[in-house]
Amino acid sequence: MHTKSYLFQLLFLLIFACATLQAQQVSMYHAPINTSLQSDSLLLDEVQKQTFKYFREFAHPVSGMARERSNVAYDYGNEVVTTGGTGFGIMAIVAAVNRGWYDRDSAVNHLLKMVKFLEKANHYHGIFPHWLHGETGKTIPFSRKDDGGDIVESAFLFTGLLSARSYFNLDQPKEKELRNRITWLWEAAEWNWYTQNQEVLYWHWSPNNGWSMNFAIHGWNECLIAYVLAASSPRYAIKPSVYHKGWATGWFFKNGKSYYDIPLQLGFPYGGPLFFSHYSFLGLDPRGLKDKYADYWTQNLNHTRINYQHCVNNPKGFKGYGKNCWGLTASDNHEGYNAHSPDNDLGVISPTAALSAFPYTPKESMAALRHFYFEKGNQIWGEYGFVDAFNESKDWTASSYLAIDQGPIVVMIENYRSGLLWQCFMQNKEIIEGLKKLGFTSPAITK
Repeated sequence: MHTKSYLFQLLFLLIFACATLQAQQVSMYHAPINTSLQSDSLLLDEVQKQTFKYFREFAHPVSGMARERSNVAYDYGNEVVTTGGTGFGIMAIVAAVNRGWYDRDSAVNHLLKMVKFLEKANHYHGIFPHWLHGETGKTIPFSRKDDGGDIVESAFLFTGLLSARSYFNLDQPKEKELRNRITWLWEAAEWNWYTQNQEVLYWHWSPNNGWSMNFAIHGWNECLIAYVLAASSPRYAIKPSVYHKGWATGWFFKNGKSYYDIPLQLGFPYGGPLFFSHYSFLGLDPRGLKDKYADYWTQNLNHTRINYQHCVNNPKGFKGYGKNCWGLTASDNHEGYNAHSPDNDLGVISPTAALSAFPYTPKESMAALRHFYFEKGNQIWGEYGFVDAFNESKDWTASSYLAIDQGPIVVMIENYRSGLLWQCFMQNKEIIEGLKKLGFTSPAITK
């Protein structure tokens, strides 16, 4: 690891890994491979539709929210639901309705159940915790002191909610109610509280532990969307200086070097795990998005190309790596959980990495999808799509699915195919005003 930020991330990942290693694995169901799916379009349909089942069939029956993972873990059984993963799942629901895989009225009822649950669930100045108990709405601590608001996970949740508010736009009572309830949650979130009256956002606050987590959010990582939403809030917006003096600072924000002869504007050496180019950009449209720090399409494209080229070059000689088998990001692994990247390569391929990169590298991502489905499907294709990860060098395959990995597959494939979720999120006038405030330019802003 090369940055202080990675040390903070690893702290959380180690907490996660310890819980994962104690997980009681469930039996793995392998779905049949349909060899007749030779066209790209039909294969994309199959992968999106199967992966979406995680958020429909495996949703918590009381709250409707997305369960954190498919295997029983953390001594809470099946009750752990995730706020960030639910945000990704909401966007997957929008994609499924638009594709005709989920009845619109059923989806609205599902989302209304979820939003009504959130209205009564624990929150901290309008910001939700990382995990909730899916039946009671009480906070499940992510760690001993991480038992309050999580502004990043909440940002992922609100991205999904605001996308749904745009999509479900009919002049119909339940859709009106859904839009109104989402707006109430959105307007009640006190983003500026999480600055401690300083010029930076802090990740956590807890009524039991206050600011003792003390995690100031500096870029470059997955948290850009938290600053965009915080600047866009109708009632509790941050000042632009919080973005410029908080986020856009730190020796790991700007890069300016090249890796495999590919230039990288921002971030860690070799770009870090690929979820940096996914999570903030499930709704935030990177096409033509720029500010004085970067061109974000170029940033994400080159980050992905570096990750791909590393797997092709395969400097550590891991089994299975190549043009058709690539993608390093945070996922389960043979040891627990880790943020895999070119400079933290353990031989673990995570299907979500290459598949969620479809907008950036469609040719390379399609090659990976075909390899994963037709050549490795008997090992990694199951009830909710592709399993979380595999390591051929260790002869290990995950028996788990994670909401934060399944969701981006559905959403980013849809953005590649139609731009749907980008369109929905960028239709929110508050987001456009927030981006303007921070100095962004984008074709979506000038429409």
